[in-house]
Amino acid sequence: MLDLQSAKGKNIAQTIEQFMTLDLTGVGLIARIYQALQSRQPGPACMRGAEIICERVRSHRGPIVIATGFPEGAGVPETDGPVGAALLARAFFLGLGVETIILTDNDWLEMTVGTCRGAGLAPLAFPHDGIIKPIDFVRPVYIRGVPKDETGCRAITDELLDITKPSLVIAIERPGRNDRGLYHGLGGRPLDGMVADLDQFFLRAKAQNIPFLAIGDGGNELGMGVIAEELKTFSPKAKDSGHPGRGGVAASTAADHLIVSNVSNWGATGLIAALSALLEKPSIFHDGELERRCIEQCVAFGGVDGMFMGPEPAVDGIAAAEWAGLVTTLHNTLDRLAGRVTGWKGDSGDWRQLK
Repeated sequence: MLDLQSAKGKNIAQTIEQFMTLDLTGVGLIARIYQALQSRQPGPACMRGAEIICERVRSHRGPIVIATGFPEGAGVPETDGPVGAALLARAFFLGLGVETIILTDNDWLEMTVGTCRGAGLAPLAFPHDGIIKPIDFVRPVYIRGVPKDETGCRAITDELLDITKPSLVIAIERPGRNDRGLYHGLGGRPLDGMVADLDQFFLRAKAQNIPFLAIGDGGNELGMGVIAEELKTFSPKAKDSGHPGRGGVAASTAADHLIVSNVSNWGATGLIAALSALLEKPSIFHDGELERRCIEQCVAFGGVDGMFMGPEPAVDGIAAAEWAGLVTTLHNTLDRLAGRVTGWKGDSGDWRQLK
């Protein structure tokens, strides 16, 4: 395990945070969002998230549930979220040997299956008895769909908590209801009838003391209630969606631990990088080409880019090829910080680093 109190450990944790706060999309909100988070939850969010996951999985060997899926026009799901969820599932299996259940709306199951295959996982049928058992010689992931009606959705999510018994739950780029119980896009677009209510699942998990982590990038995502009040002071539609009587877009449900980044998939990358560094297991952190393939598969099976609103191999307006380069850059940077380089005499380690 990486010593997080050492100079190297602190440097790695902080470097990951610096990558997360790059304003890659040019939206202009991430610096203030991150500042707001630090006022509520000080310290390196990705590395602390990795610690929470390791501690919980080792003490409670249940599977991890990740909820994702955000609708664009006509209810078509965007690429931000599912890609991060799939790659997180891969990292959790390689790093901790724990299976993941990805929770999403029924009409997005095909896209989720394709995305997981793009991440190098084998999607398996969710067991009839609801109990996840280890399976040898495969990298599994389970996908559980929910209907959009309240009764049907709650029946399935209650079974997940009562029978499947997850060790922890994560939301990534999933709409979060505001303080009036309504869902919106970041620009104020109402999402009525387009998304299942999963806030109730996470609130019940919290009530059972199941750790709840969330990853978001704008403030309207499930779990970002941690900084809801701060968001209302600077985010354009957080307080007022522009639709009379609906309130603002700021999500009200608060995660136990929140990770923010310029793009939610990028936040997942930060968490994966932190887990890889913490466990000192480089294979956990995927390479840039796998990131590209995962995005392309997401699009091939129904996802759309959240900026162009079409089946382009991109996430929030950034092409898959660029994401591959960003992942490679973060990967290589952390390798150098960890000393996984060859010096001028052929020795392992960087002779320039202070010892």
